[in-house]
Parts: sequence; C-alpha cells; structure tokens
Amino acid sequence: MEPLRVNAQRLWDALMELGAIGETPLGGNNRLALTDLDRQARDLVIRWCRGAGCEVTVDRIGNIFARRPGKDNSLAPIATGSHVDTQPTGGKFDGPLGVVCGVEVLRTLADHQVETLRPIEVTVWTNEEGSRFAPATLGSGVFAGVYDLEFAMSRQDTDGVTIGEALRAIGYEGEREAGDHEFGAFIEVHIEQGPILEANGKTIGVVSGAQARRWFEVTVTGQDAHAGTTPMERRRDALLGASRIVTEVNRIGAGIPDGRSTVGMMQVHPNSRNTIPGRVFFTIDLRHHDEAVLADMVAEMREYAAGIARETGLEMVVDEIWTAPALRFDERTKATIAAQAEALGYDAMPVVSGAGHDACNIATIAPGAMIFIPCADGISHNETESATFEDSAAGGNVLLNAMLHLANER
Repeated sequence: MEPLRVNAQRLWDALMELGAIGETPLGGNNRLALTDLDRQARDLVIRWCRGAGCEVTVDRIGNIFARRPGKDNSLAPIATGSHVDTQPTGGKFDGPLGVVCGVEVLRTLADHQVETLRPIEVTVWTNEEGSRFAPATLGSGVFAGVYDLEFAMSRQDTDGVTIGEALRAIGYEGEREAGDHEFGAFIEVHIEQGPILEANGKTIGVVSGAQARRWFEVTVTGQDAHAGTTPMERRRDALLGASRIVTEVNRIGAGIPDGRSTVGMMQVHPNSRNTIPGRVFFTIDLRHHDEAVLADMVAEMREYAAGIARETGLEMVVDEIWTAPALRFDERTKATIAAQAEALGYDAMPVVSGAGHDACNIATIAPGAMIFIPCADGISHNETESATFEDSAAGGNVLLNAMLHLANER
C-alpha cells in the first residue's frame, strides 16, 4: 500500500504565513515568547487546528494542545509539536516547522477521512527559546515535571516582567493543569541547526539523543570610575575581567573534541563611553555529549574565573541556573521513524542533537524521538536560516506515517 503523503504546498504556505508574523528585514523572525506577536502566531495555529476538527485546550503555563479523536480515546494520544517563539534574530523554521508539520498531519488525516485507534495531538510549547525568559524549554519542562509551575511563572525578562504577567497580558494563561495527561509517544520535527545532514547528502536525520547542557549567569563587579582621570594601574575594570573570562570560555570549548562553549548575552553597567565599567553581567552556555567531559569543562571555567577575581580584585559571582543531562531517545520510536523514512524513499542517517528541544523534556516522561531535516549551511538562530520546500515536505511525510503507525497500535 502506498504511504500517505502530506499536501506539500499547503504545508509550505502555512510556514510562510506563520513566518510573516514578526518578519524581519532579512526574511527571518523576531517573535519573542509571550509578546503580542507570539499571541498572533498562537491564534493562527489554533484557527488552523480548529479548522481541522480538533478540540483545543491551554494549560496554566500557556502550552496549547489540539486533539483529534481516535476510535479509543481512553488510550494515550500520539503527539507532535514544537514552538512558535523565536530568537530576536531568528528564522522561519526553528520551531514553526514542527508545529506546521503537526498541523499538516491533522489536515491530511481530515482530508482522507482517516480514523486512528489512538487520538492524535499537536502541541505548541511555551518559551522554548529562553531568549526573553530563562531557562529555555520552560513550557514543556513544566508539563514534564522538570520545573514546577511556581518557578516558571516567576521567571522575569530584562524589564522585570514575569512569565505569569506576560501570559495574562496576551490571554494565554489557561485553566488546564500542566502535565495532566500522558502521551503514548511524542515526535518533534525540526531543522537540524547543524551541517551534518547537508554534508552527507541526507534528507532525514533520525535523532539518537541530545548533548548535555549547563547554563551559567556571571556577575563581575569592580568600580565605576572616570575614563580620563583614573590611572590604568588604579582601575577595577569589570569589563576587562569579564573579557578575559569570555576568551577562556571560548578556548575551553575549542580545546575539547565535540565541545561547545558560548557567551551569548552581556550587559555592561553603566554602559557609558567615558566611564570605566563597574559591573558586567553575562551568560555562559557549555555543552558536550559526555557528562563527565562537560563537568571537567565547568570545573575549568570556574577555576579560571576564581583566578581572575583574585588577580584583579574584582568580585565574581558564577551562578548555575540550568542543567540538562545527556539524553537518548526511545529506541522503538526511532526505529519507527527510520522505517517510515525508508518506506518513503528518503535517505536517512542517525544524528545527535547539539541543541536542546522540547522533545528532550517530554522524553523523560514518554517514548520520544525527533526527525531532523537539513538547513542551508547548518545556519540557525539567524534571519537567513533556510530549509527547502522538498525537505520540509519530507519531514512532514515521515512524521505523518510514523504517527499513523504508532496511533494504530494498542
């Protein structure tokens, strides 16, 4: 029997329609979590899902669930989904691809009047990126019990606005309790955000797992002083100390095979051109697939930061705000994805995710896996992020048939 296929043009049109919300000059997206633009994107997805005959509910952390009934609704649904929030200079595909592929599964099943044994569910998770509110993947984390609701609702952006306040402002603080139901399995479609699939000429990545990650917030405190009247030897320049740590963080990641180390955010105070900086806040993101190696990277970073503090007389506070262990996805779900990719005629290969995803949280409470498609030059978190019409359709086709297979098993 010929595998069912999605409507590729409809899938692509939906991606472009969603991408028009918060579009940037270079064709990407700036649609930060729980802003009015995020609300517009959520409203659009809900409209699509209701149009496909689904019941839509929202939980207290703002996660959206669109359910298509099955023959036996007492069985746990087979679920898919991702996020619609973006980086400040994000692309059209990181997150939205997984949501739109899920919507297209719903639409295709409705078009062909396919009835599944289990329900099918499509999710939109809150604050995946962690760009406005840290840490990342908060919505799926609350659902999975990684974070409690009170902690998540109290997270603040740089203006002091909490997630709870932002949810209420856009009308997405739902009534459903987070994590109040099970998934039979969860599959997330995503662009790879790396160059491996493209370099190997493969269309589908069957994701084996994800790297371990640890996030830090560092505050370096010195003394504000006049740039013209303070001799160099009498300065307590917080930015100078911070800059040395930034350089060392980069060296640590570059010096270890498969290491990743990034300083992605920095705030300088008072941020005046003729004042020596008295305080600097910045973030550190360390990653490796081996947790023991990652622990060594962390120890090396902390030791160096302490040495800078002693040497310069600067005060140094290094807070670890988030940790995620290395993860292996469910073997049976991965095998289902690989088998469907083969049946559809797509070249596939196993890959490890260098990024964190909502599926990583859900995999702690349900059989989980991910489908990757290539992105041009491996570029993501960038306005020029790009994936092809054909590869997007391939991701949708593999998702559709994997979900159908799982949804018809008792």
